[in-house]
Parts: sequence; structure tokens; C-alpha cells
Amino acid sequence: MDELLLNAYAKINLSLDVLKRREDGYHDLRMVMQTIDVSDEIRLEKTNADGVFELSTNKPSLPCDEKNLMVKAAKLMWEKYHLPGGLRMHLTKNIPMAAGLAGGSTDAAAVFNGINRMYDCNASISELQSLGVTIGADIPYCIVGGTYLAEGIGEVLTPLKELPAVPLVLIKPDFDVSTGYVYTHLTLDETTKHPMIEEQIRAITASDMPKMASYMGNVLESVTVLRYPEIDRIKKDLTDLHSFGAMMSGSGPSVFGLFENVKIAKEAAGILRSKYPKAEAFVTSFIQPK
Repeated sequence: MDELLLNAYAKINLSLDVLKRREDGYHDLRMVMQTIDVSDEIRLEKTNADGVFELSTNKPSLPCDEKNLMVKAAKLMWEKYHLPGGLRMHLTKNIPMAAGLAGGSTDAAAVFNGINRMYDCNASISELQSLGVTIGADIPYCIVGGTYLAEGIGEVLTPLKELPAVPLVLIKPDFDVSTGYVYTHLTLDETTKHPMIEEQIRAITASDMPKMASYMGNVLESVTVLRYPEIDRIKKDLTDLHSFGAMMSGSGPSVFGLFENVKIAKEAAGILRSKYPKAEAFVTSFIQPK
């Protein structure tokens, strides 16, 4: 196999709790993660240039050197499995950037999975995840995708009952949010409102989507919404447009709303595109990548 085409899917958080700051500077997290049907497209192609990793993309603002997680992932696979030649990669970026959707992490995860297939490395999922977590906490989840409880810094994964293809509207406002800023300004004390994740997991097990949505919560909203009030306005708009649950994903600024059916979701997305013409808006759904 000399060439491989891949889709790298975005994720959203259905809940996100921060338990504490660790001595290593990371935070202990507890999150319910879900893959959605918005994806980047990646082409991998073998070359004869030993240890040379070429990356091109449709987004000029993206770095194509070793700062990029895709290049880091390729380099790790070459070092671990002593692979011959080099790799040419092209990324068509469709997932909004700096949006709380794990766009960079899912691209790196696709590179790990793709190289494993192309070069018959026979690496297990856990081996790929162990490599992935060294460059990004979301990468172990993105390597598998689906419906998971994520703990630790995000690398301790427990599969949950697969969710059905619930339609949603995803809005990425016309500004970016620094994850570092959000965690630096996060305050955890007795007033912190933590999401009820155990109750949410029970609702997922019962396939009760409205109840599952009623337990959605994101501790990081306490920081991001304070600096960017538009996030709260979008959440309210989604609720007014008959979403049965709306939340910010990750550290933001993307906001999503869950809907009963695609027709209502499309109507809501049309209204929001008119209200927020500079924002990116998608009608998409939960998926279970195989």
C-alpha cells in the first residue's frame, strides 16, 4: 500500500469536569467524549526520502514543520518501528481550528492509524495510544473515537454504550480561544459547579437522550463564557430554537445543540447563520467510527 486516504473526525464533549491541578502542570479531568460527523481529509503517500516528512495543507496559517502534530506522529512511528523511506502528507482542513473539537489531535491520530496500516507495523491500539499521549492528551481517544468516558489527562478511556446518530448544530464563532488561557484562569473551589457525570452515564446506558442532555455540563465555561459572552448567547439561541441540550465543547469557543430531528436542526442552523454571519455553522450528528 503506497497511498492511503483517511478521514479524521472531530469530537465534542458531552460533559467536562476538572478535578484538580496536578504537580506536573496538567489537570485531572473527567469527560464524556463523542465523535461527530465533521472530518478533515488526509492523504498519506510513501516516498523514498529516508526520514523526511513532507506536509502540505489547504490552510496557510497551519505550520507544516515539526510543530505540527501530524509530523510529530510520523516521526514517532519511524523511530519506534524503524520504517524505511519517508512520508508525504496532505491535509484538507474542514474542522474549525482552535475550536475545542480536537482538530489537531484527530489529524495526528489518523496519521498513527494510517502508518500502522500502510507499513504493517501490527501495533496494537494501546501501543498507538501510548505513543500518542506523549504529544497530545486527546490523541488516545481520537485513535479509537466513539462514545467514551475519559479520565486522567484524557488518556484513561472507558467505552460507554454507543450513542445513536443524534443530529446537532455546531457553531464556531469568529474568534479563537487559547486552551492555555482557559486552564490558567480556571478556579476550582467550593462554588465550582461540577457536571453530574455518573447520572449522565446512566442515561447513556438507558439510551435516554433528553435525560443525557440534561446532565451536560462543562466546568471550563466558567472561564471562557466570562471572557466571551457570545458563547452564552449562542447557547440561549440554540435552546430557543428547540435544542434539547446546548453546551460549549472543550475549552471553546464551539457550541453545539442537540435536536430531535434533522429538519429542526437545519432550520435552527439557517437562523443562526443569518444571526452570526461570520461564524461557521454545521448540521451534523453523532457517529461511531469503525
